[in-house]
Amino acid sequence: MAIRLENVGIAVRDIDAAIAFFTDLGLTVLGRDTVQGVWADTAVGLDGNHAKIAVLQTPDGHGQLELFEYLHPDAIETEPTLPHEIGMHRVAFSVDDIDASLEIAARHGCHPLRGIANYQDVYRLTYLRGPSGILVMLAQDLTKG
Repeated sequence: MAIRLENVGIAVRDIDAAIAFFTDLGLTVLGRDTVQGVWADTAVGLDGNHAKIAVLQTPDGHGQLELFEYLHPDAIETEPTLPHEIGMHRVAFSVDDIDASLEIAARHGCHPLRGIANYQDVYRLTYLRGPSGILVMLAQDLTKG
């Protein structure tokens, strides 16, 4: 049986703000839509499911995010995920220049949780809170370039 990762889905408060953040980091919007109906109720398991969606792709063409903003039922606000919690955790990106990427993130009000770590002179990496409290990891491979 063949299997491949299609995308990672993330519910957001404001889809336009999330798109702006991820496109500024370098992702491309592949498409946007509004979904609802019996098929959406069945697929997602929510009656009356109605959401704005957007699919974004990484520049290398291998990674995709599906962002969705619920119109109905109302989105449920929870505390932001902590790094040690069980469950869906974070989305991670390799970047060529972590400092430049953090400047972009800062323009969206997103800053490292603690700072930039150096992992054995192989990676510089950090976690930050992206739009809607999403945990985002940025990592620069120091062995390249």
